[in-house]
Amino acid sequence: MKKTIIAILCLLMAGSLVLAQEAQREFKVNQRYLNIPIDHQRDNFKLLFTANGVDSLSVDLSIAQGEPDYWIYKDLSAYMGKKLKLNYDGPSTDLDRMYMADTIVGQSLLYKEKLRPQFHYTTRRGWTNDPNGLVYYKGEYHMYYQHNPYSTGWGNMTWGHAVSRDLVHWEELGDVLFPDRFGTMFSGSAVVDWRNTSGFGTKANPTPIVYAYTTHAQWQKQCIAYSLDNGRTLVKYADNPVIDSHEAAGSHETRDPKVFWYGGEDGHWVMALFEKDGNSIYTSDDLKNWTYRSHVAGFDECPDLFCLPVDGDPANKKWVTLGAAGIYMIGDFDGYKFTPESGRHQNTLGTFYASQTFSDTPDGRRIQIAWGRISHPGMPFHSQMQLPTELTLHTTRDGIRLASNPVLEVKTLLDRKFTADKAMSVEDVNKALAQFTDPNQGLHIKATMKLEAACYTAFKMNGAEVFDYNPSFGLFNGHFYSTKEISGLEFPIEIYIDRTGVEVFIDNGLYSWSSPLVCGSDTRLFEFEGWAMTIHDLAIDTVASIW
Repeated sequence: MKKTIIAILCLLMAGSLVLAQEAQREFKVNQRYLNIPIDHQRDNFKLLFTANGVDSLSVDLSIAQGEPDYWIYKDLSAYMGKKLKLNYDGPSTDLDRMYMADTIVGQSLLYKEKLRPQFHYTTRRGWTNDPNGLVYYKGEYHMYYQHNPYSTGWGNMTWGHAVSRDLVHWEELGDVLFPDRFGTMFSGSAVVDWRNTSGFGTKANPTPIVYAYTTHAQWQKQCIAYSLDNGRTLVKYADNPVIDSHEAAGSHETRDPKVFWYGGEDGHWVMALFEKDGNSIYTSDDLKNWTYRSHVAGFDECPDLFCLPVDGDPANKKWVTLGAAGIYMIGDFDGYKFTPESGRHQNTLGTFYASQTFSDTPDGRRIQIAWGRISHPGMPFHSQMQLPTELTLHTTRDGIRLASNPVLEVKTLLDRKFTADKAMSVEDVNKALAQFTDPNQGLHIKATMKLEAACYTAFKMNGAEVFDYNPSFGLFNGHFYSTKEISGLEFPIEIYIDRTGVEVFIDNGLYSWSSPLVCGSDTRLFEFEGWAMTIHDLAIDTVASIW
């Protein structure tokens, strides 16, 4: 009996080995894309790509056996002409659902999907979160970002890549940083190494772009990579990781390095790194060897640190450090330690998260992009990027505060449809807004709101509140805020409305709010509400598509 059981077990084990061997597919790559159907109701299985006998990528995904929820794709350009083997730990029949082609499924509908934002960046397929590696180089703004190319859910963290010449129109390029033996690719930043301190530069290209990023497996480590082809290809440093600080920090939460150059020719590199409960400072001469210097508690992930003039005065500058949720401190920085002078402050709420500012901007502007946490039901993509904004410091009655306003380039998308120089009643403003009901059309509204009394006021879409302001309690959308630049109850407001979300900037950008919009209606009716309010300097524009 015992021998029989052992024999049966051996047969079962042999059968499982056969099944494992059967869950393979091998072919020569002669077309650009591998199209893969996805079903979110199924469990994930692991798919391993092996090219010419070398394992190159392992991902988790849920391949559809029936009608897919959507199709994703793997760009096979790097494997062109090579023999590619797929190993899969799910049913072997799943591999038959994939196919190669020179186009992706749904390419003719790309950027025309029903819920595709029209002037906020979205990836073609998959999940998007934190913007990474924001850097300007040779006429291009580079935006890398957290990307799951294989699902509209979080996972398989990879760096996506898009470029723009005007911060408005973006071209999505291929993914550039892929999971490796250290784990998946978490957030990070990029700098142009003008002095070639890293030594990554060559005679042909002496100025590399260098990237600092987090890898995540058992715990988080900091690594670097570089590019010598204008950010298209990233080469990982052979001696990664460059920082492994989880023991010293007393936490596995050590991530999201933001790097910049401090000082002139005799300066050094600075890294702001989230560790445990705040932002740590490290310094380096070559971007490879880093020394811990100091720490400021009170922040969450995705740190940033930069210097700005106050009220545009270059003789009066302050440093700002912030975290993912838009909370910031103002103070001084000596290259090694940030000393807070005020804060914690917050100038934005809503879908805004995990912002980062650009390095090496040609005109010195401090330009920020944040992750817009907005879902797009039924679409093959998830989340978007917020509008790029310029950050400035201003003196207010409460002290120095940070303002954020859409960059001037956004205005190139606007087409003026209505304007009024005189004061208008709420009723007359709503009549003007009633002309713009197309849910597919982007809209921009700019005005000054003047409250004759401390009355509740709101802006609504189809009867639902987009935002409200209660001056009696100083609450904007339920969060405390009192106007700072404008005396009394008069303040400017600017609203950008896309298909699935809205961004609102009040008080000249000293406060902003972003939120999703309820979608599905064939029409959208926008209305202001307020019994003791007039609206001045009203302007209504349609917003052109960036696609």
